[in-house]
Amino acid sequence: MHEEVALQEGELRLVVVADTHSKPHPRAHELITRERPHRVLHAGDIGDFSVLDHLATIAPVSAVRGNIDGHGNDIPDVRVIDVRDGEASLWKLLLLHIAVNGPKLRADAVRMAASEDASVVVCGHSHVPFLGRDRGLVMFNPGSIGPRRFQLPILFGVIHIQRDRVEMRHIDCETGNVWRP
Repeated sequence: MHEEVALQEGELRLVVVADTHSKPHPRAHELITRERPHRVLHAGDIGDFSVLDHLATIAPVSAVRGNIDGHGNDIPDVRVIDVRDGEASLWKLLLLHIAVNGPKLRADAVRMAASEDASVVVCGHSHVPFLGRDRGLVMFNPGSIGPRRFQLPILFGVIHIQRDRVEMRHIDCETGNVWRP
């Protein structure tokens, strides 16, 4: 599924969440609202789909199905988000649930990104926050805002796109601060 999302007054603020597993952190709504996103991306393992309705009270939501989400719904496995400035495509993001093995992109994710001319792969699944590069692609995993897994932090991601730059960061749901590993 392809979506075009336009810059608004020269910028686009995307909040990226994943792995809510039906139970987003109690502060998630407040902290996501604070970021004033133009759109929320959910990278799968939604759980109870009312989570998407709740997020949609903040901003429009684009979601993909995770491995726990079943197939009896209209949520796609993959989305391509085409960030546009007027007629020009600035960036394409490939949004899917499973895309990495450790710090490396899976071959199928690389092939999909290449076929869609995407330069960023956004994924969930591992609950491990990550920002890196592999094979010429930016990889971004927001972590999880759902129940804690192991000793991992409870985080969401922010992608702030302007005409001449892109900034990506993680926000800690427990402190409300920018998370640093």
